Amino acid sequence: MTLKQKIRADRDITLRFVAEPADENLFGKVHGGAVMKWIDQAGYACAANWSGGLCVTVYVGGIRFYRPILIGQLVEVRARLIYTGRTSMHIAVDVLSRDLRTKKGHATTHCVIVFVALDADGNPVDVPPWRPRTKEDRALENYAKRRLELSQTLELERRPYLAEW
Repeated sequence: MTLKQKIRADRDITLRFVAEPADENLFGKVHGGAVMKWIDQAGYACAANWSGGLCVTVYVGGIRFYRPILIGQLVEVRARLIYTGRTSMHIAVDVLSRDLRTKKGHATTHCVIVFVALDADGNPVDVPPWRPRTKEDRALENYAKRRLELSQTLELERRPYLAEW
């Protein structure tokens, strides 16, 4: 097995860091925009790792903030590949936070991001297919497929209302 094959065998990535004062919003908690940036960074790392190259975000769906993250808490951003199309990768991202003193942790945010792999000229390229192996894998793949169908339906409904320049 080559290094590139070994890297692609890993379909998830976890980023860990402490929430800093620079991430604070007006209410003394982590700004939602900072959380979305972390989600995109972890998702990109996961997608680029799987595809072996450049990727761009084409969709972020169903982002849900369950609980706030406090400054000084340990943040864990988990990104996991749950479905592949021909050129796309659907990545589920979960954000968790933990108080370093009490060790009490919580799930704070969830969403699914879709990335498309690109060549050096910016054209979409095929990605290695991912095949579910477990019951949980199949459930996650079905979740991604349902989200894709829903987003396509909503896109058709929304088209007449899109702003134009």
